[in-house]
Amino acid sequence: MDFKKMLANNTVKSYLLKARYGIEKESHRVDLSGSLAKTDHPKSITLKDDHPYIQRDFSETQMELITPVTETVGDLFNYLAAIHDVAYRSMDKNEMLWPLSMPPQLPEKEEDIMIAKLENVKNVRYRQTLSQSYGRRKQMVSGIHFNFEFGEELIQALFSLQPEIKDYQQFKAEIYLKVTRNYLHYRWLVTYFYGASPRSEKNFFEYNSLNGSVRSIRGSKYGYVNSDDIKVSYSSIQNYLSDLSSMVKRGILSEEKEFYAPIRLRGGHHVSDLEDHGVHYIELRNIDLNPFETYGISDVQVKFLHLFLLYLLWKEEVEHFDEWGKTGDFYNDIVALEHPLAHTQFESEAKKMLDEMEHLVESLDLPVSNTLFVHLREMLMDPSKTLAGRLFKESEKGSQSQVATSIAKKNYKKSWDKPYQLAGFTDMELSTQILMFDCIQQGIQVEILDRQDQFLKLKLKDHVEYVKNGNMTSKDNYVSTLIMENKTVTKKILHQHGFRVPKGVEFHTIDQALRSYRLFSTKPFVVKPKTTNYGLGISIFKEGANYEDYQKALTLAFKEDSSVLIEEFMNGTEYRFFVLNDKVYAVLLRIPANVKGDGKHTIQELVDQKNRDSLRGRDHRTPLETIQLGELENLMLKAQGYGMDSIPREGEIIYLRENSNISTGGDSIDVTDQIPDDYKKVAVDAVSALGVKICGIDLIIENTEVPAAHKNAYGIIEANFNPSMYMHIYPYKGKYRRLTMHIIHYLFPELLQSQESKSVQRVRLVKSGFTTVSC
Repeated sequence: MDFKKMLANNTVKSYLLKARYGIEKESHRVDLSGSLAKTDHPKSITLKDDHPYIQRDFSETQMELITPVTETVGDLFNYLAAIHDVAYRSMDKNEMLWPLSMPPQLPEKEEDIMIAKLENVKNVRYRQTLSQSYGRRKQMVSGIHFNFEFGEELIQALFSLQPEIKDYQQFKAEIYLKVTRNYLHYRWLVTYFYGASPRSEKNFFEYNSLNGSVRSIRGSKYGYVNSDDIKVSYSSIQNYLSDLSSMVKRGILSEEKEFYAPIRLRGGHHVSDLEDHGVHYIELRNIDLNPFETYGISDVQVKFLHLFLLYLLWKEEVEHFDEWGKTGDFYNDIVALEHPLAHTQFESEAKKMLDEMEHLVESLDLPVSNTLFVHLREMLMDPSKTLAGRLFKESEKGSQSQVATSIAKKNYKKSWDKPYQLAGFTDMELSTQILMFDCIQQGIQVEILDRQDQFLKLKLKDHVEYVKNGNMTSKDNYVSTLIMENKTVTKKILHQHGFRVPKGVEFHTIDQALRSYRLFSTKPFVVKPKTTNYGLGISIFKEGANYEDYQKALTLAFKEDSSVLIEEFMNGTEYRFFVLNDKVYAVLLRIPANVKGDGKHTIQELVDQKNRDSLRGRDHRTPLETIQLGELENLMLKAQGYGMDSIPREGEIIYLRENSNISTGGDSIDVTDQIPDDYKKVAVDAVSALGVKICGIDLIIENTEVPAAHKNAYGIIEANFNPSMYMHIYPYKGKYRRLTMHIIHYLFPELLQSQESKSVQRVRLVKSGFTTVSC
C-alpha cells in the first residue's frame, strides 16, 4: 500500500496533524532530602484503586498521573499541569515528586520496598507476582507512557483513497501495525534524543551489572523489560493476540498486561478489546522522564513524537516484520548503552532520517516550526545537548541524586507558590479553578465545555452534572436565577415574606433620576445598578450628596445597567452569608478597600504597596482583588477631604470605597463561628423564600448581640446567584472554608456516602481483628 502517495493527496493534508493524546506519568514520592517517602498514598485522594487521574503503580510511593484524552497538545499539558498541582498539594507538605526515571536510593533489603496498598486483592496479588518474576527493584523504574491516536478524519480519508482493504477496522489496524513495526525498528532515535537515565542510585542493582554511565538504563536490557522468551508477532492483529494468549496460558505471562513492549496496540481498557473493537490507539512505553521539564515531558517532545509517528507511517518497511522488530531491539540496546556524551554509531542514519522528516514536512505543507529540526540537529551533533548528556554534565558538579533533589525542590516550590491556583487553568475564574482542583482530587472527571464561559461537565461513573462559574447548577432553576439577578423583584419577594429590606425607587433614565434629586439629597442613600454583580457601579452616601456627586454616581450606575435603584442606606456592618441547601456554610465580614497611613507615603503609594501582595490580582484569579483608584474611589476620598496625593497620618485608616465587595479591593474576614444561629436562620429562610439552593445573601447587622427578632436588627440588601466562593476559601483573615467540597458533595452525595461507608467498614475490620490488604 503506497502510503507516501496517499499522504500527499490534497484531501488528506488538512487532517495530517489531527490527533488525540494521553499521558500516563509515573513518579516516586520522596521527602525534601530526596529519600523515598515512608508514608502511605495521600488519604485526600479518593477512589484509591480506580481514580481517573492519580493512581499507584507498583509501589506505594509510585504515583501514576493520568491525563484524559485530549485533541490538542495545549489541552494535554493543561491537564498534566493541573493533575501535578493536585498531586503535590495532596501529598504530605514535606514531600515532592522525584524527577528521574531511575528511582532514588532504595532500601538495602528488597522486601522493604513497599508494594502498593491497594483495596483490590487481585491487584495486590498481581504486583506480588511481578516482584517474584522481576524483583521489586526493577519495578521501581518510572517513565512516561504516551498514548497516541491518529485523527479519525485522517484514517477515513486514507481509507477512501485505497481499493485493497474493504473493511475499515482492518484498514485502521494495518495503519497502526505498520507504525508499530517501524517504531520498534527505529525507536533508537527516540532513545538517543530523549533517553535520560544515565546512572542508577544505590541499591538498584543487586550486583554491579552495569559499569559507567549510559544514555538510558531504563531503555536498555537492564531496564524494565520482559525476559527473552517473551516474543510477540506484529505481522497481524490475530497473531499478536494469539501470541499473548498463548503465553498467558503457558504461564510465561501472568496476565496480558505483563507484556512490557516499547509500544503496545490498544483497543480499549484490556488487550482483549482489540479483537472486539479493533485498534483505537498505540501506547509508547519507552520514554524516560525528562528531568528538565516540570511535568516530565515537554511540548516539543510531544510534537516530535507526533511527527515521528506520521513519518513512520510514511516510511517504507521490510517484509520480514518480526525480524525487523528484533533488529530494532539490537539497535536500541546499542544506543541506550552508549556513553551520554558519545556520538551515536548510527549518526549517519539519524541524519538521513531527520532529512527525510524535514522533506516530509515540506512536501506535505505541515505547519511544523523550523526550530524543531534545528534543535534535533544540535542534539545529534552535540550529545551533551541531549537529555542524558545534560543530566550527566549537571551531575558532574555533584551527583545525579543532588541534581534530581534540586530539580524536585524547584518543582515543589512552583506548585506551592500560589496554592489557590490550578496550573494549566489559571486564566479561569478562581472559584472554578478551586472546584476543578477538588473534583480532580476526588476522582470526578472534569471536561471543560467552554473555557471562557467557565462551563464544566463533571462525571462520576454514570452520574453527570453541569456547572457554570463554580456553583451555578441544575439544582437552581432559571427563574430563581432571574429573581436574584433583578434586585427589585428580590426585594419585593423578601418584603412579602416579612423580611426587612431597604426602601427605594427604580429609575429607567438618568434625567428621571436627576429630577428626583431633592428626595434623597439630605438622607443617607445608595445608588446602584438594578441587575449587576460584583459591586460594580455602586455609590454610597451616608450623609447625603451634592448634585454634582449625585450626577456622577448615576452616570457610573447607568454604565452598568439600563435601570438604577436608589435605596435608603442602612446603618450597620455588612455580612455575606453563603447558603447551600438550607444551611449556612460560611459568613464573611468584608472590609471596604482601604489603606493604613504611615505619615510618609501618599494614598497612591500606599495603594501600590498593598497591591503588591501576592494574594491580590485581577479578574477573580486571586483571593483578593487589586485596589483601584477610579472615579468612585476619588469620590470617596473627596468626601473625606483627601486626594490621591494626600499623606495620611500614621495609623490612620483611609477607606477608598463604601461598598465592601472583595471584587472592588475589599478585605475578607471569616466570622462564621462568631455569628449567632438566629441570624443564620434569617439567611436560610430568606434564601428559601426566594426558592433557591445556592445563594450569597448580604445582611446589614448593627449589633450581632441583639437578637435577630428585634425590630430593625438587620436588613437584607442583596441576594446573589453564583456567589464567589474563593473569598471564603482563602480569606484575608480567619478560618478557611472549603465551600467547593460542599458543592461537590451536594451534587454527588454518593461520593460522601461511599467515603463514610468505607470509614465505617475500616472501623469494623479493625474491631474484628482484620485489616485491609497491604504488602
